[in-house]
Amino acid sequence: MAHQPERKSVDSVGPDPPGTARDRVRLGRATPPVSVKRTSPRDAGGPQTEPWFWLTLTLSSITIVAVVWAIWELIEGHFFRDLDYRTVHYLYITRGIASSLLLAFWAAWYVLRQRRASEHQLHQSREHYRSLLEASPGAVALYDSDLEVIEWNAAAERLYGFTKSEALQRRLGTVPTGAEAELRAFIDQVRQGKRVLEVETTRQHKDGSSLDVELSLLPFHALSGQSYFLEVTGDIRERVRLRQALLQFEKLTTMGEMAAGTAHHLNTPLAAMLLRVQMMRANAKGGSPEELEQLEASIKFCQQFVRRLLDFSRRPQSAKQPESLDATIESVASFLSPQLLAKRARLTLNLGNSNSDKILADRNQVEALFIILLSNALDAVANDGNIAIFSRSAGQERIEVTITDDGCGIDPQDMTRVFQPFFSTKAPGKGTGLGLALASSIVEEHRGSIRLESAPGTGTTVYVELPTWRGTRTDNGELA
Repeated sequence: MAHQPERKSVDSVGPDPPGTARDRVRLGRATPPVSVKRTSPRDAGGPQTEPWFWLTLTLSSITIVAVVWAIWELIEGHFFRDLDYRTVHYLYITRGIASSLLLAFWAAWYVLRQRRASEHQLHQSREHYRSLLEASPGAVALYDSDLEVIEWNAAAERLYGFTKSEALQRRLGTVPTGAEAELRAFIDQVRQGKRVLEVETTRQHKDGSSLDVELSLLPFHALSGQSYFLEVTGDIRERVRLRQALLQFEKLTTMGEMAAGTAHHLNTPLAAMLLRVQMMRANAKGGSPEELEQLEASIKFCQQFVRRLLDFSRRPQSAKQPESLDATIESVASFLSPQLLAKRARLTLNLGNSNSDKILADRNQVEALFIILLSNALDAVANDGNIAIFSRSAGQERIEVTITDDGCGIDPQDMTRVFQPFFSTKAPGKGTGLGLALASSIVEEHRGSIRLESAPGTGTTVYVELPTWRGTRTDNGELA
């Protein structure tokens, strides 16, 4: 096999051997740069095989020559005893020629056989390393200082959308506009022997979308002296999304605590204002009692709203008591009335169809459940939209509550994921993706069920079923 000139290709540099660059990334420690040595068929079997090869070839050749001469002597002594000098001379020449030809054929066959075995071993080794590279879960890209791609594995194809043929021998197309300076800084760090491991950065998909990735960059040296850079990246979009959702959740928790403090401070002046208005009504002898009555009603509404905000922000112990589901829904609707007014949404309550049945529930959790569902309906409807809440007995000692809106609806492919934590169909920054997951958890804790029916543009209907309470209380007030 003729020796091929070295090219900038996958085979000339070779895949990443075990225990080198990729392993250093996974172990998370700095080790000396990898030097890749080209393996030829001659030394594929290892450095100790060459002396044995020549020794075996020499001994076998001597044996063949000895056997040929011995057989020839036997033939000559048996058939050609009485020959003249010229004939004997020709026989010796013929013996030498035959021995040389046989020895040449033997040597050629032996060398070719060894070469084929070495080439087969080399091919198996290369395919083994290639399989390891393709099976790597990280997206591997090998490129030179000009960012020309030399290697591109299957994980990189899946992550970035560029096929191997589209990526090889071309400039690295995954670096977003404005991020090349960062990559150049990483390359300079690698040249200085500094570690660049598990750095969070961004890359660009083939369709132009941005990807959050974790990047490790390592030096990679070929036998020719050419320096390359091995980039291994992993997709961390889910991790970043969860982290942002947790941060948003923490912000909402902080806002809730602030709201509780604000409500506490507002409660005192509201009580004073209400007392003043009531005194004014009692002392009014002409005036406009209707206006004072309207003012008193407005202050009472504000006071009730602040009280509900304080109740909601507290963290009472979980205790299940018989509760009127209709009264709980009315309380939630009253609590969310400012949002309904701001959006001019029409809320229709059709309650009282459950025969005044009660449920054994933790009131705070049930209130949180319907606040989540009603808030989602409010987010889905447009201005002047419609929301309807209907309760009824569902048979077999169960109560069903349906919440229907005429909002934007949910895509069919998202319906199977709506109850997953941190999954949201809302725009970024509009939701944490925890609402329906929490609602599902509350319903399951109360031995109920929840399901959704929706289609894009036709609105959404949520069905909640909860078991009714048929127990009694003992003389000491405990539930039986």
